[in-house]
Amino acid sequence: MINKAILIGRLGKDPDVRYTPDGTMVTNFNLATDEIWKDKNGEKVQKTEWHRIVTFGKLAEICGNYLVKGKLVFIEGRIQTRSWEDKEGVKRYTTEIVANDMKMLDSKGQNKTEDASFDATSGSSHDGNTPVDDVPF
Repeated sequence: MINKAILIGRLGKDPDVRYTPDGTMVTNFNLATDEIWKDKNGEKVQKTEWHRIVTFGKLAEICGNYLVKGKLVFIEGRIQTRSWEDKEGVKRYTTEIVANDMKMLDSKGQNKTEDASFDATSGSSHDGNTPVDDVPF
């Protein structure tokens, strides 16, 4: 079976950084993807879909340090739905992408940070100055 999500989009705001009780860093951020088409009258229509992204460990550290609102990124991970009870005892659900790979796609100088990427499965990072051979599409 396969559970894989691949997204390219822009951050809606800077990542939220927090830590688990055992000290593992976690970042959460929202990613916007757009779909554009022409309707039957020839008018351009745009739909934006928002995705919740969560990262852990070294990837969370890189996301927390380098990602900013508006940054264009490639995200690869798995889809996860989890549940919890709110303060009123109502069961709530959320679906999110647990990322294991992130690549910054903006060209240098477009944002205030240097481009970098990190693959959580291999543990390797890239500084944007070194060519990356694995093209995501």
